[in-house]
Amino acid sequence: MAARSRTWLLLALALASGGLAAYLALRYLREQARPLLNQQPVAGQAVLASRDIPLGAVVTDRDVRTVAWPGDALPPGFIGKPEDVIGRGVITPVRVNEPFLESKLAPKGAGGGLSTIIEDGMRALSVRVDEVIAVAGFVIPGSRVDVLLSMDEEGPPREPTTRAILQNIEALASGQIIQRDPEGKPIPVSVVTVLVTPAQAETLALASQQGRIQMTLRSALDTTEITTTGARKSTLMTGEKRPVGPSRRAIVRAQQAPRQTIVEGFEGGQKSIRTFANPSTP
Repeated sequence: MAARSRTWLLLALALASGGLAAYLALRYLREQARPLLNQQPVAGQAVLASRDIPLGAVVTDRDVRTVAWPGDALPPGFIGKPEDVIGRGVITPVRVNEPFLESKLAPKGAGGGLSTIIEDGMRALSVRVDEVIAVAGFVIPGSRVDVLLSMDEEGPPREPTTRAILQNIEALASGQIIQRDPEGKPIPVSVVTVLVTPAQAETLALASQQGRIQMTLRSALDTTEITTTGARKSTLMTGEKRPVGPSRRAIVRAQQAPRQTIVEGFEGGQKSIRTFANPSTP
């Protein structure tokens, strides 16, 4: 009986010792892991967009929210106070949960709308178009277009001619809408507003009065300007360009075929020159 009691006592001591050891080990591991679980330092607050904000819109208090930004400092350009964002115009579209940057907002007091996105030295000019002329409505803000002018060519022969007068022009607005269609669907428009230099604005304004304006949509990555001679009515069916002057073959033939031959000779110490007419060439 005594031996059995001693066995149970040793077993109880062993269990107690094991439990104490496990507790001390767990406590040690928690102490070691505590620095890793500590919250990172907070650099401050960052103002984020609570929804998609289109180009030209004025930011309201419903468009912003603030979050704690971890780290030692806010990244350059980030805005930490909602009052520094509210009331300013958006010059670059801002997506939901995207931080507001100074480079995406118009200066304070500038307001919103189209005027805030016109660069210094540039002009915004509106051109009256229809769905067909504006590439079936796909000329949306940010598109790059070439402007074609169709009119009767001056001087004989007087015939309809089409030529690209402006290339790689940015469209700012279509109709009264200055934001993109989120689904990429065409928007029927009556006016397209483009960003041009003052000289280009003069050209486009005069062209819109003299003939028919059309726009061709180009790739956003294509910035190459192409030199063309234009398309004329007389060349539509033949596919050939109307000759402007004498053909190159005729010019080369005229240069290579002299009208006369000169022979220089000496006889008895005297120099003589004889000229022979060449037969005419066809």
